Formats: sequence, structure tokens, C-alpha cells
Amino acid sequence: MSRYEQADIKWVKTVTGWFCVLPDFITIGAQKCGTRSLYHYLVQHPCIVLPQKKEVHFFDLNFDKGGLWYRAHFARIWSRWLARAGGRRLVTGESTPYYMFHPRVPERVFGTIPQVKLIALLRNPVDRAYSHYQSRVRKGLERLSFEEAIQKEAERLKEETERMSRDENYRSLIHQYHSYLSRSVYADQLKEWLSFFPRRQILALRSENFFADTSGTLEIIFRFLNLPAFEIRNLRPRNQSDYDTMEAGTRGQLLEYFAPHNQRLYRLLGEDFGWDR
Repeated sequence: MSRYEQADIKWVKTVTGWFCVLPDFITIGAQKCGTRSLYHYLVQHPCIVLPQKKEVHFFDLNFDKGGLWYRAHFARIWSRWLARAGGRRLVTGESTPYYMFHPRVPERVFGTIPQVKLIALLRNPVDRAYSHYQSRVRKGLERLSFEEAIQKEAERLKEETERMSRDENYRSLIHQYHSYLSRSVYADQLKEWLSFFPRRQILALRSENFFADTSGTLEIIFRFLNLPAFEIRNLRPRNQSDYDTMEAGTRGQLLEYFAPHNQRLYRLLGEDFGWDR
């Protein structure tokens, strides 16, 4: 696509944005925790309208395109009016798992939609990190072994993180793709979100519960969004892959590594997710 075609698309989205609503909720992450499945379940609820593209990536990668560009991804204002006239509440939202980890996103979201509700799916950090690594390998973006990758992670990310702090428009693929352990330290990320948003606006859910009792978890989400109960019939999981089991020694080391971070998370949320047992 030429830069002229891209400019035309941006112009159309900017104009369209005047007639669209901002999201009522955002699934902020975490990556490899079930967010794709959740997106496909939520879109089946008659009161929820989601963008056709799951990940909008506005607050992390496209913030320079402006708020009208962002609005253009969501429902038209009159859709909400019509729903209300019919006695139905209509909400819209989006799901971009990189939001939770990107250092500039919490402040940007708060500055744009401070009343938005936030949903975080949190998976055992050891399993999340390994699943993240395997997805990079499948896409040809990681050549190191898992053990080598996590050993070099801090070195890989250091310069990228520093550059992101200096340049708000800098996009770092390394920060996005190779942050296996860092993106599993949920306490640091949610602490930043909680510095902007009150606890009542953030729903943090254990992914293992979501996988084991999907319908029950969806009921919790619908109540959080003030929506009526609705039975989601197509509960087929999405984005699942098979890969070799992690080495037992590596898993033991990571369980030990994440234990203090998990304890900080439990204190922050007031809930023990049981990942250390």
C-alpha cells in the first residue's frame, strides 16, 4: 500500500470517528492468557459490539494517529441510541494484550477514557512466558533456546526500554516480542495501571479459572460490564498450539523466580491465585 493510500484511509477514519463512541471496556492483556478466546466469546453477546479486528493497537503503536482514528473502530453513536430506544444497553470495547505491558499506555488510556473498565486475564507466569516464547519460535522470530532467551532477556530489553522512555513514538519489536519473563511480572504492570485507575475499574481474572469454567468466568465479566446474563454457545478455544514440555529444571527455577513477584501481585489484588503451589 502506497503512502497516499494510507493517507486516504487515515483521512476516512478521522472523519468517520466523529460519529463513533469510545470503548466502554478494554481487555488489556496479558498476552497468551486467553484474550483471543475471550474476544470471540464476548462478540457473541447481543449487547456487545467489538471491532472486526481484535487488536486495535492505538494506545501502544498508533497513538500518533489521534483520537478520531481510534473512535472510527467502534460503534456509531446512533447504534447506541437505537439500542437504548429498544430497551437494550449497548457497550463496545477492544482487546490489545500489549497494552498491559507497554509503559506509556496506562497514562494514555486514562487521559483519553478515564471511566473505561479494564479486564486483565492473568495466567501462571511460568506457563505464559513459555507459551510466549513458543509463539515467537513458530513465527520465525526467535532462534535461541528458551533457556538462552530468558538468560539474555534483560540485556536485550535494556537499551530498548531506555529508548522508549526517551521517545514516546518509538516502537520496539524486541520489547514487544522477546519480553518473556518481564511480561509475566504482573505486579509491576498492574501497579502502574492502579496508579491511574481505581481498583473497582479493573477486573483481574485467573486464566486457569477461565479455561476450566469459561461460562462461569463470562458471567463475572458480564456483571462487571453491567450486562444481562447470556449463554455463549460457541465456547471453542482459540489460538491453542501444541509444543514440547518445558524442562523440569527450568520450570523449577522459574517457579522460584516468580514466587516473590506473585506474592506482590496477591497483595496488590487481595487475592491468592495459587501459582506457587
